[in-house]
Amino acid sequence: MNQRASGILLHPTSLPNPYPIGDLGPAATAFVDFMVESGQRWWQMLPIGPAGKENSPYRSPSAFGGNALLVSPDRLVEDGLLGRQDIELPISWGEGAVNFPAATRSKLRWLRKAFEHFEKNRHGGRQSELDAFARAESFWLEDFSLFSAIQEKEGTSDWTRWSQELRTRQPEALLRAQKYFANDIRYHQFVQWQFSVQWEELRAYCASQGIWLIGDVPLFVAHQSADVWAHPGLFKLDADGNPTVVAGVPPDYFSKTGQVWGVPVYRWEALQEQKYSWWIERLRTAFRRFDVNRLDHFIGFVRTYEVPAQAKTAVNGQYQPGGGDSFFQAVREAFGCLPLIADDLGATTPEVVALLDQLQIPGTRVLQFEFGSNLETNSVPSEQHPVKSVVYTGTHDNDTTAGWYRKLPLTQRKALRLRLRANDHEIVWAMIREALASLSDTAIFPAQDLLELGSEARMNSPGIEEGNWQWRLKHGALAEELAQKLRSISTTYGRLGTELHPTSGCQDDDTTLQIATETQGP
Repeated sequence: MNQRASGILLHPTSLPNPYPIGDLGPAATAFVDFMVESGQRWWQMLPIGPAGKENSPYRSPSAFGGNALLVSPDRLVEDGLLGRQDIELPISWGEGAVNFPAATRSKLRWLRKAFEHFEKNRHGGRQSELDAFARAESFWLEDFSLFSAIQEKEGTSDWTRWSQELRTRQPEALLRAQKYFANDIRYHQFVQWQFSVQWEELRAYCASQGIWLIGDVPLFVAHQSADVWAHPGLFKLDADGNPTVVAGVPPDYFSKTGQVWGVPVYRWEALQEQKYSWWIERLRTAFRRFDVNRLDHFIGFVRTYEVPAQAKTAVNGQYQPGGGDSFFQAVREAFGCLPLIADDLGATTPEVVALLDQLQIPGTRVLQFEFGSNLETNSVPSEQHPVKSVVYTGTHDNDTTAGWYRKLPLTQRKALRLRLRANDHEIVWAMIREALASLSDTAIFPAQDLLELGSEARMNSPGIEEGNWQWRLKHGALAEELAQKLRSISTTYGRLGTELHPTSGCQDDDTTLQIATETQGP
């Protein structure tokens, strides 16, 4: 990320299409075309794994799998796995917010139908492709497919409520379950294969257009996940498999009582004993899918804020050491380089700063925070940002810039107008210009800010579980005029390169991780 460039934060679920949720279909390639027209390089997404509790992508039942709801019915039709007549399209589906219940019902029904067609017709010999995919991804796919099949049978993903022999993964019980659920296991493998096929097609198109992808790796995984069920010794659990402590953050900007995330925390000493193999495999998957990955809650790798499992608030938590230097040394040995962004927001410590300096990976700057409570005294101006950093107007956890500005006290709004030399109607684009003008190599802004949307378009409100992750683009919102406006401003601030510089990939024993593709720029 040592080239001056900019990009857009937009999760694929927010893309417009005729279905209840955005996906990897035609709208995704259309968004890439918009990025090319607007002179942007980076498409940043939220985690693309299966969504968990309250549809959160940060509480996934798998740290490795792809979200089945992102599989495009249009692509299934193009591949001959569905007929166009198989897809029912109520007129209201493609408008308004993401409808997760409708998306789950329809997408899973279509995927099951596509699988049945695939199995019945042997589909041109592609059975061998599915078999090869299952073998290549066996590290996680075997457990995830069995976990998914069992949870459908049991009616719950809370594996601590399963029968004792399955809960504790007795070998004979697992063998019986694999035979009993053989067809369901293959179905879940099929779904993950189709996600992978469609993802690789989208990524290839991005590369051909000079667009790089930024992924997001949550530090934690959900308790009700295949990962915790398959690897309980890596987490702080009691004898029944329940967390003894859960992760959170102390009182901060977002919440006066802190946040209780409810996810189990790692036993880092156990991870170290296995040479961090689970984490390395997790990053291997992330590096294959994205050019660069954001490490969510980077501070947690140095120290994790642990809260008693039954606590209602995070006021009485305490910090415990994370993997730190030992973990990242193992990652560097495995891959040779670290195509990562550190989400180092929050209460940083000298140890966090030292680790970032040692790793030489970019940290994160957020203009809404910098122009926050100390606005009257003028906080750190953008020209002082480190070159090796990523600057945002706001992230998925922030309000939109328009919504944030409207909620500022009058004195701070006045100070911001003076600082940015803008009136009320120009504030959002003035903030985008501020990000683009920064010395930071990379500037990212949410799509909502490009459209100057208010708080109704906010993606996530930390500390509030319901009503998040639902925002969606309207058809035609990313118009040609908007693309030309963004391209012009990006050019002004030197973020419109004419070509991509070839860079060497990260290599390990099995995979070359392509960090950038030499191609013509937009």
